[in-house]
Amino acid sequence: MSLPDITLALFSLFNILRLGSYLPQIIRVAAEDEGAKAISYSTWCIWIGANASTAIYALVHVADAALFCVSAFNTLGCAAVVALTALKRRQFRQSHHHVPSLARARS
Repeated sequence: MSLPDITLALFSLFNILRLGSYLPQIIRVAAEDEGAKAISYSTWCIWIGANASTAIYALVHVADAALFCVSAFNTLGCAAVVALTALKRRQFRQSHHHVPSLARARS
């Protein structure tokens, strides 16, 4: 097996694993009921930028459709985590703003 074959195999293997790794994170965020506070927006947004810029680079500079697709899907995976985190944090804030008013209404 040549060095290019080995690097392609490693790239393929780890990007398949990376694409699959978004699902457990999405499931954990979806099940979280405390506002997904362990998720770092800055980290995930940097990953969105890195993946999106790689996708654009692959399309514009090297015309590599496979790299474009992998990077685009990674961008979508990161964006899904960020969007779900935003939703969970909004739901958490809304639920906590309603609790004091309900307590006052009952008194």
